[in-house]
Amino acid sequence: MSATLERPRGSASSRASVQRPSEAPHPARPSRRARILDVATVALPCLLAAGLVFYELAARSLWLDEAATVSIASQHGAALWHAIAHDGGNLLGYYLLEHVLTGWFGHAPELIRLPSALATVGTVALSVLLARRLFDRRVAFASGVLVAMSLPLVFWGQDARGYALMVMFIVASFLALARMLDAPRVSRYAWAAYAAALVLAIYMSFVAALVVPAQLLVVLVGRRRRLQAVASALAAVAALCVPIVVLAAARGSGQLFWVPVVDVKRIDEMLRWLVSAGLPPNVHRSSSGTPLLAITLLALVVPVVRLLRRPAWQPALLLSWLLVPLALALIESLIGQPVALARTSLVALPAVSLLLAWGLLSDDPRSRALPIWLGWSVVAVLIALRALQLAPSYGASPENWKAAARYVGQRTQAGDCIAFYPLDGRMAFDFYASGRGFRAPLPAPVLPAVRWGVLRPYVERYATLSTPQTAPVAARCSRLWLIASHEGQPDGPPPARANLARYRALQAELARVYPRRTAAKFGWASPVRVELLQ
Repeated sequence: MSATLERPRGSASSRASVQRPSEAPHPARPSRRARILDVATVALPCLLAAGLVFYELAARSLWLDEAATVSIASQHGAALWHAIAHDGGNLLGYYLLEHVLTGWFGHAPELIRLPSALATVGTVALSVLLARRLFDRRVAFASGVLVAMSLPLVFWGQDARGYALMVMFIVASFLALARMLDAPRVSRYAWAAYAAALVLAIYMSFVAALVVPAQLLVVLVGRRRRLQAVASALAAVAALCVPIVVLAAARGSGQLFWVPVVDVKRIDEMLRWLVSAGLPPNVHRSSSGTPLLAITLLALVVPVVRLLRRPAWQPALLLSWLLVPLALALIESLIGQPVALARTSLVALPAVSLLLAWGLLSDDPRSRALPIWLGWSVVAVLIALRALQLAPSYGASPENWKAAARYVGQRTQAGDCIAFYPLDGRMAFDFYASGRGFRAPLPAPVLPAVRWGVLRPYVERYATLSTPQTAPVAARCSRLWLIASHEGQPDGPPPARANLARYRALQAELARVYPRRTAAKFGWASPVRVELLQ
């Protein structure tokens, strides 16, 4: 197989049949029409992506992790580094970016989500450029539209976390790697771009490192003459990632305490995220999700058949990008620490769209599996079904802290107090409570007992009130608001079950001094539970 993928760089016609079947590989002076088509091939999918990701950018409520982003990024000096270290260095680069952004411009939801939204558009642009380099203009355009119509990409593009930027830098690393593997000689700029993109991706989220074995596999099997250049770039990446490796080693796997063991449900969620056939549990399932999942999985057979029929390193790179990270995540979850499979699948998300577009639309007659008209028909069906996934996701808040804060604000009375379990909820509640619909005074905070206006990160803090602390609270507070979310899982790992037991013990202790209770719930994935005790 190595000899087959490592095709000799002979005549221009033989190279064109492998890389760009319908065009010459290196045209001297593209015509004006060709230049316009190249610009449109990139611009139209990017405009589509921008419209999809910027529409109702601030409508969805912040959730717990986004509130943690705001709280961590708002710290300064030693407090900032302590908060980042508590997260094991994960998202370190993203926190620093948000630190600068919020320090200059404030904490508006549109602003803190802006880097993710721009990264989504960047991902589409880079995906088009990658497909254009590997294949042809038709495949590039279809790839861009499919990537832009991806529900997970749009969802995380409207989220103040580092995943959208991670995906963008991963695609950038594949584009630079393709340039290294395809060019007559390795350019220092391609080498530097490859190393820089990987470093930035890993600093946005650790799981980006899963693409490195996928890239190495293709180099070893199909482009071995580039191994030295790629290995030297990866050595530079490893050296630059030493700081977060040290932080991660010091933190251990404690931040994954909530991740359940692998089962059929987790694998189903991973597959639906991967092929954009839903986003469980964040987005409610729709009737079109399962057909989209089935059609996409069947359609992915086409590029596999084409690759087996005529092996080439370009589609092999995409297939490795899709399969290797997922296999590694599954193996780690089965024999080691379980990881969040659905979220991990984001690293391979663009590969699905690129493989589909190549398998269905590339016009190389020696490996073509379907007529072009049929390929376009399948792509059109996939786009329509993806649109049906996207439409109901806008403005839907699976963890609705905005509504919870409004509910409490409209019902607060003098003498009220408020407690959070875990303390993480204080960050999200404070984001909406401060100056947003509350009548003065705000409920007095007793858990944590820190005055309003003091912005601190309370990440993974499962503190409660002990029995000696409960009596003073009852004497001081005529009514107590108890706000809970992510309180634990009855069927989760042992730490998650222990957290839930601690929450139930807190409820029982408070019920002893507050006999009356009313409750409300906001959201569904990790609902915010609001209890008024009196």
